[in-house]
Amino acid sequence: MNAFNASREIPATAEEVFAAFSHPERLARWWGPKGFTSTFSVCEFRNGGRWSLIMHGPDGKNYSNESIFAEIVPAEKIVIEHVSKPKYRLTIILSPSRAGTAVLWSQEFENSKFAESMKLFLSTANEQNLDRLSAEVISATA
Repeated sequence: MNAFNASREIPATAEEVFAAFSHPERLARWWGPKGFTSTFSVCEFRNGGRWSLIMHGPDGKNYSNESIFAEIVPAEKIVIEHVSKPKYRLTIILSPSRAGTAVLWSQEFENSKFAESMKLFLSTANEQNLDRLSAEVISATA
């Protein structure tokens, strides 16, 4: 298994959810699992734009990340290519739902052995990331 899928219903419009990605200061507030913070050096939120950041873990370690915003369709879709190791493609789909917006989060790793060895952490981390996204969107729309 090298793909991890998660979903979340957020009581907000797709435009409101998309804004939590498209504004770098907001993205920095919620990106990453619980206990992590992020420092962005580059965040070019556009098709083909670079995204360079350091995630600061609760363990005191820093994790450098380099990505490309491969595809952005406002209020519908965001595709992120994580070009530093571990390499993966994250596809986020936003669609209207009865509760507001359904967020589908699909992360596919290039290295299936890595993905399998990190299965529990990655599944938990993706859920925590969605928790943090939900909190960011709800606080901005309250």
